[in-house]
Amino acid sequence: MSKQQYETVIILTPVLSEQQMKDAVSGYRELITSNGGEMVHEENWGLTKLAYPIQKKGTGFYHLFEFKANTDFIKTFELAFRRDERVLRYLTVKLDKWGVDYNHRKRNGELRSSKDESAKKAAKTTESEGTES
Repeated sequence: MSKQQYETVIILTPVLSEQQMKDAVSGYRELITSNGGEMVHEENWGLTKLAYPIQKKGTGFYHLFEFKANTDFIKTFELAFRRDERVLRYLTVKLDKWGVDYNHRKRNGELRSSKDESAKKAAKTTESEGTES
């Protein structure tokens, strides 16, 4: 079987301590690697306000995993989320070639530089308009 690239975001309950949150995340990282998966990227987004309350909680610890795995592993991975009471929500998305390319460019800072350049151009345009008046 060929490996596909996936991205999973989980929201952990805010009642966990920092160490408990790190233990939960490392357990899921270990689950990915022990089942033949390969970690591509991982981000901890920290404690963030939720858009709407989940289980009467207004905040949650967000964590992103980007990994390569076999397609049959996803059922096992999501079953672990459903069984874990620390997980409020999760979402797994299979990345196509454009998603993989976008994430790669975002990690390397290529997307931010183009925004910065366009902001600089806009600032120069407004400055030149202000001096002509």
